[in-house]
Amino acid sequence: MIGVILSAGMGSRLMPLTKDRPKPLLEINDMTLLERMIRNLMNENINEFIVIVGYNKEKVVEFTPTLEEKYDISIEIIENERYDVTNTSVSTYLASKHIEENGGDDFILINGDNVVDPEIITRIAERENTSLIVDNYKDLNEESFKLIIENESFNEDKSIANGTIKEIGKGIDIPSSTGEFIGVSKVASKDLSKFNSILEDLMSEDEQNYYDFAYRTLSAETPIDYVLTNGLKWTEIDDHNDWQQAQKLIDEFEN
Repeated sequence: MIGVILSAGMGSRLMPLTKDRPKPLLEINDMTLLERMIRNLMNENINEFIVIVGYNKEKVVEFTPTLEEKYDISIEIIENERYDVTNTSVSTYLASKHIEENGGDDFILINGDNVVDPEIITRIAERENTSLIVDNYKDLNEESFKLIIENESFNEDKSIANGTIKEIGKGIDIPSSTGEFIGVSKVASKDLSKFNSILEDLMSEDEQNYYDFAYRTLSAETPIDYVLTNGLKWTEIDDHNDWQQAQKLIDEFEN
C-alpha cells in the first residue's frame, strides 16, 4: 500500500504563514504536518509515499531526503506544474495514474493540510474496498464538503456504511447530508483503472474539479465503504482559525 499526500496548493488563506512554504511544511510542536502524516501512515506498515508538489515545490524537495533517511522510507515527488490553474483532480490523477502504470497498488489519499486522529488512518487502512472517511458527528456548514449516501446500510457496530453517493460537494443542503468527507480516502487497486478514467472525464470537463467528485461516479460501479468517524477528531487547515484548532488537536493527540 502507498501513501499519497497532496501538497501542491498555495494556502493563500494562511498568509503570511505560507508566504515561503507550502502548508504541509508548517510546524506544530517542532514537527511538520507532512512528517506527522507520514508517521501516521507508517503505523499501518506503509513505507512508500508519493507527494504531489506545486507551490514552493523546492522546499518539499529539499526536505524529503531528511525524512527518507530518518525513517528508512521512499518518497517520490511528482510535480503538478499547473498547480495554480488546476485543482485536486489533476494532482490526484498524476499520482493515481503513476501507480497504475507501475504495477498498481492500493493507496491511501490524504490532503496535505489534514490533521487527524491516528485511529482514523488505522480504520481506513484495514478496509479492502475503496473507502472514504465520513464525519457523521461534526456540525456542518456551507464550507463542509458534504455528501448524501443513498440506500444506506451499516455493519453491526455502525462504524461502516455502504451505499451510493447521490450528491457530493459544498453546496448540498445541510439537513439532507449524511456527513462530511474529510479528505482521507483509500483507492483499492481493483478500482484504479475506473478511478483514473473518471478523473480523466472530470479534468476534461473542468481542470478546477475536485477529485472528490470521482467517488460519486465510482460508487455506482463498485462497492465503497464509508468509514464513520463516530466522534474521532480531525481538522483541515484552510485558515487561521483552523490552524489554531490543529494546534489544540495535536496537543490532545500527543498527550
